Amino acid sequence: MALTPSQEIDKFINDLTDWRGTWIKKFRAMILKTAPEVSEDWKWGVPVWTLKGNVVASGVFKDHVKLNFFKGASLPDPKKLFNAGLEAKATRAIDIAEGDKVDEAALKDLIRAAVDFNGSGGKKKYQ
Repeated sequence: MALTPSQEIDKFINDLTDWRGTWIKKFRAMILKTAPEVSEDWKWGVPVWTLKGNVVASGVFKDHVKLNFFKGASLPDPKKLFNAGLEAKATRAIDIAEGDKVDEAALKDLIRAAVDFNGSGGKKKYQ
């Protein structure tokens, strides 16, 4: 029997026995608490959170975790969390290496903005 997206994400996290799994677990809890209206999905072999389309995906690499905001170019980022994909037309990403400190309040604000943007059908404008 096929796993549900949430079960796939559980397995993904449990299979990562280092800091990357801990970080993805923390991010997952953060997004579900900050934006309980999102749905979890499993696409391209990674966790994806959706609301009227893809909002954010998390991936793991040898030396970092990536949080990919699909419409990040349209979002406010006053704390400059985005540090990857800055030249992309639509997406923006946050690469997090082991030991990096992340402004969690700013990340929650970014999650909320991304969910609100998707929820508005892309009509919400930020200054």
